[in-house]
Formats: sequence, structure tokens, C-alpha cells
Amino acid sequence: MSAATQITVVARWQLADNALSEVLSALGKLRLASLEEPGCLGYEVYQSMEAQHHSLLLLERYRDNAALDAHRQSAHYQTLVVGRILPLLKDRRVEFLQARDPA
Repeated sequence: MSAATQITVVARWQLADNALSEVLSALGKLRLASLEEPGCLGYEVYQSMEAQHHSLLLLERYRDNAALDAHRQSAHYQTLVVGRILPLLKDRRVEFLQARDPA
């Protein structure tokens, strides 16, 4: 596995009012299931420290594009993200990053 093939996903979610506890509950299940995937190298969830901002930041790392595709097609992603979480978001921004050697 080369660092140049690894994919880092940075997802910024703005939650609807009163959705935080439900989203965090679903994210707990999603994180555990994702970390069981052979191509998932890391999955971290951060919450904004500003009380008036109901926002989350997710940092996910995958071995390569195939591992990321497998994650997005998994039953847990479809059930938890597509089925439960996305309807509770006001805004969602996702960035896909790949490591590069600056030399």
C-alpha cells in the first residue's frame, strides 16, 4: 500500500436543529462498521465547540479508491448515511484528498 493511493475524506456536515443526538447515534454505529471494512484506515468524528453551530467534521481514510467505493456501497453506509443521516442535514460538503510528494 502506497501513501499516494490513500484517500482522505473530509466531510463537513451542518445539522438541522435538534438533530445532533440522532446523528451522533447513527454515526457511532457507522464508525464502528466502517472501521471493520478491510480498506478503512481511520474514521474520526469532531463536533464544533461553538454551541450555536450544530456542525460535525468527519475525517476518514481509505486504502485506495476501491476501498472508498466499497464503503459507499456498503449496507451500513446506505442504511445509516443515506437513509438516516442525510435527511437530518442542512448542508453537506465532502472533499476527497490524496497524498502527494511535494518533491
